[in-house]
Amino acid sequence: MKNCVVTGGARGIGKEIVTMFAAAGCRVVFIDRDREAALRTQEELQAENRNVQAFVGDIGNEADVKEFADYVIEKCGKVNALINNACISAGGLLSGCTGEAFTYVLRVGVTAPYLLTLYLKEHFAPHASIVNISSTRAFMSQKDTESYTAAKGGITALTHALAVSLSGKVRVNAIAPGWIDTWESHDLPEPEYAWQDMAQHPSGRVGTPADIARAVLFLCDDKNDFINGETIRIDGGMSRLMVYHDDCGWKYEGGLG
Repeated sequence: MKNCVVTGGARGIGKEIVTMFAAAGCRVVFIDRDREAALRTQEELQAENRNVQAFVGDIGNEADVKEFADYVIEKCGKVNALINNACISAGGLLSGCTGEAFTYVLRVGVTAPYLLTLYLKEHFAPHASIVNISSTRAFMSQKDTESYTAAKGGITALTHALAVSLSGKVRVNAIAPGWIDTWESHDLPEPEYAWQDMAQHPSGRVGTPADIARAVLFLCDDKNDFINGETIRIDGGMSRLMVYHDDCGWKYEGGLG
């Protein structure tokens, strides 16, 4: 049985990754700081006879990361797949994000993936894979997103650095999702999107967690071992669409300064 480790596995993209790997017959161990959501996800999947264990902890805290790594080693022995999914945002410059808050986001989004890799380094199975969940925010931004954007830029760079350091032992890749709708796993009402929301994606729709989870499974497949050190954008083509003033009915009404 293959062993998969996921961070931020209780909701959203992380929950879908946990669900898909468990459905594929893997033992899945995941960590999340939301105790109620983590235990609910564990209960749901165990009711389907899936081999899933939840660990409640905060990966922004190094002691929790170490404790989780020890738990993984105890439960799994060897790790076939490590999915570094968890991240948060604390806003940015315009909303007064403090240095402490900014640093905490980096601890969750960049330091924890590094530490987990460090602690599990001697416990990866042959042909193991690491997949880091980055974001298109690593390449483009909205205002007031410095904390999240910096974390996603960091995990993107960390991906190719780890791929080189772990050459011949573990493949390391990243996925950069775009607009992904996670309403269902966050117990929110289903949103109604304007046609414009759909049309700005060349694929004609907003993404779903399943779009990302399927790509994670693909990257962890041993047959795809020539993909290494890459960051793959999955955004329905949205970041490839160039729009100028007065193009596609769009008009820029901002200033020059």
